[in-house]
Formats: sequence, structure tokens, C-alpha cells
Amino acid sequence: MTERTLWHPVAQSSEVVSAPLPVQLLEQPVVLWRNAEGEVQAFVDRCPHRGARLSMGRVENGNLECPYHGWQFATGGQCVKVPAVPDFTPPASQCVKAFEVQEAYGLVWVRLESSDSQLPVFAAESDEHLRKVNCGPYDVAASAPRIIENFLDMSHFGFVHEGWLGSRDATAMATYKVEAKDTGVIATGCKAVQPQSNLHSTQPAEVEYTYEVTAPYTAVLTKIPEEGSSKQGWREQIGLFICPVTPEISRVWFRLAVADFESTDEQLQTFQHTIFVQDQPVLESQLPKALPLDPRAEMHSAADRMSSAYRRFLKSQGITFGVC
Repeated sequence: MTERTLWHPVAQSSEVVSAPLPVQLLEQPVVLWRNAEGEVQAFVDRCPHRGARLSMGRVENGNLECPYHGWQFATGGQCVKVPAVPDFTPPASQCVKAFEVQEAYGLVWVRLESSDSQLPVFAAESDEHLRKVNCGPYDVAASAPRIIENFLDMSHFGFVHEGWLGSRDATAMATYKVEAKDTGVIATGCKAVQPQSNLHSTQPAEVEYTYEVTAPYTAVLTKIPEEGSSKQGWREQIGLFICPVTPEISRVWFRLAVADFESTDEQLQTFQHTIFVQDQPVLESQLPKALPLDPRAEMHSAADRMSSAYRRFLKSQGITFGVC
């Protein structure tokens, strides 16, 4: 299995409306558009006639029209119209390459090569008690694995997120458990004292999280509800979904599944934004930008067990994009 056989998020569903939308995935230019039935299509963003960007065109009569000579391509990529030769019926060989596409978690997902891979699991999506809000996108000059590893790391809270997710007075990491799974790795019993873990916290409190890597470029944080809390039994989650644009550039979304029905979408997004823009400059400063998989390339401590397990997972999966 390679990166090209996995599902990747490339855009928010609400972005793909009446006009073609250009995106990039694994250095491949892709154009997204909706057909007459409202289904998202994903094509190579290059007309096979004379190489123009199809994303510069428009959707006409349920087909994608090239901006250069008006050639039209139907669902699946077949050319169905050549305006300069109106009586011509294009053969099956005259087509543009189409990719598999589906919508989930408020995002459009694309797979560049066919396989039996499944979408990364986001368990909270099916919990009707929880409210779903997307945050992003963020364009980050960092590799996707570096961003995942940052998300899994709690020992930076007291420094990067001082006064928010951590404090310099409480930086010791409690022992947590790491296990390998077929789809990734999971860390349980992850505890931290946080001054403000959400919009409504008023005093420092110890919180417990579970971190899980559910695909090479996807991770999920689950908040374990406190005993006796009104949210006991409600497993709030934050999903981190990353589009690997190039080996050193990524597009990032967060999906919140929370039991907060008092805050507005904008307030929830602003809180998440505050946290991530504290991370972003540090992420973009890291060298090498690709994540080293050789354990001798960087130093480690006992607090880094989850990130070390993540690196071993990437190596076992044969991931080469964004790593070194």
C-alpha cells in the first residue's frame, strides 16, 4: 500500500459548488466539480487536448468544459463534445483521467489509485449527541507527518500553549500506554493539567485523553469525561485530517465533535485557531521538514513513546511521502 492508494481530504465539501475548484494532492494537480446530480468529480487538472487547466473552465450542462477550446467532459472523464467539430463523436480513448472521490466529515476525499483502503474512522461522527464543526483549512509549510506528530505530543503544552493547554509549573508527563493497531497506533491514559482545555473552563484541571493515529496522515483526540460530570459517557473528539500537498507543504482541517451547544461555530473555531497558530510557527521551523524514520536521527525521551510508535507505523506501511 502506498500514499496514492489511501484516501486523502482535499477540500471542504461546501467549497465545491457551481465552479471547478483546483486542489493539489501528493504533488498531483486535481480539479473538483459537481455534476448535474450534485456528485463531486475529481479529474486530473489538465485537458488532454492541449494541456490547459480544466479548473479555469466552467460546468456547462452537467459537464466540465475546458476554458481553451470548450471540450466537454462528462462524469467519469469521457469527452462528450468538441465544439469545433460538432458532428464528431469522441471515442472512448478521448478522456481525462478521473479519480475516485467521496464526501465524509464535511470534506471531499480523493484516492489517486484504486485499492481496498477505507476512509479513516472518526467514531464521534455517528454520535448524534455531539455537535460537529470543521475548522480550517490551514496551509502549513511542514510535512504531514510532522503535523501529526505535533498533535500527538503533550509535552510541548507548557511551552507552546502556556496558559491555555499547559503550564510551565506542571510539565511532568504521567506514564501512558501505547499499543499498535492495524490502522495505526493508540495511546491511552494521557493526562495533563490544563489551565483552559475548552471555552468554558474557569480553573486548572487534570484532563485525560486518548490519542489515536487512524491513517498515516490522520489522528483523533478523544476527551475522556470526568467522573460525575454532566458529560460522563459522551466521548468528545477532535479529528485532524491532513492533505499532503507536497512533501513539505500540507493543508490541514480539524473536525470538532463536542457537547458544547452554547458557543457559536465561530467561537469554537476561534479557540481551535488560537491553539493551532501557536503550533504553526514551531512546526514550520523544524528541520528537516520531512519526519526522520531512523531512530538515530533525533534524540528521544520516555515522553516520546507515542511519536516513536507513529514513526514505526509509517515505516511498516512503506510511507515515503513527507518522511526521510
